[in-house]
Amino acid sequence: MTDQTAVTDKPKAVPTLPNAAKVTAVTHWTDRLFSFKVERPQTLRFRSGEFVMIGLMGDPDPATGKQKPLLRAYSIASPSWDEELEFYSIKVPDGPLTSRLQHIKVGDEIILRPKPVGTLVTDAILPGKRLWMFATGTGVAPFASLMREPEVYEKYDEVILMHTCREVGELEYGRKLVEHIKSDEMMSEIEAGKLRYYPTTTREEFHHMGRVTDNLTSGKVFKDLGVPPLNPETDRGMVCGNLAFNKDIMAILDGFGLREGANSEPKEYVVEKAFVD
Repeated sequence: MTDQTAVTDKPKAVPTLPNAAKVTAVTHWTDRLFSFKVERPQTLRFRSGEFVMIGLMGDPDPATGKQKPLLRAYSIASPSWDEELEFYSIKVPDGPLTSRLQHIKVGDEIILRPKPVGTLVTDAILPGKRLWMFATGTGVAPFASLMREPEVYEKYDEVILMHTCREVGELEYGRKLVEHIKSDEMMSEIEAGKLRYYPTTTREEFHHMGRVTDNLTSGKVFKDLGVPPLNPETDRGMVCGNLAFNKDIMAILDGFGLREGANSEPKEYVVEKAFVD
């Protein structure tokens, strides 16, 4: 007699996401901000500061039942040498992707398109003495990658991160990262005291307040840090924030005589123009 049980109980293949990457860690920093890590595909190579497209599958089409991926550009917050990929995200209640992404848990899968691109890379700016990183909110993500990249400290005498958020709690991700770099035995040896951190808030009381743009135009940041104003001969800049912030910073950098560069034509500063919902 044929054993039908083995045939009947044969497990069905579990469908997986295209370009799936398994979530290994999730941290909720505030009710608006979270970070997560995923397994790094063995074939993925990227330069610190680049971004990839990540996402989840959307709802089935009512008519066809087919699902399409919801994808957005996310900067890789981990350095190029890391074994995992880290991402830092805002939670948008009605955002097509982030409204879902904020609920991921360890063991879940996301879609990760393994084609890194971006302009916030050291190859896109000319050699200089001082590297400025200008960020608002989750725009700190690519700098989380670059601040842990040994090449950055080989190329510059000073690396200054200016990061502005509305409230103190929203600075915690960046603050802990800088703290780790300076306390970690290996990273602190590479950083060698070159990394300087200038966090500010715009709403909640803090020891440094004001927008990045205001602190640049007033000269306050130069006075506070004891460095000269931006000079195209020595200073280089990287910019990552919302569209209005990017536009304002570009006008300020242009005013100091710095020029916008790109991978194909390195100059004194670069701007990332990919955004998340």
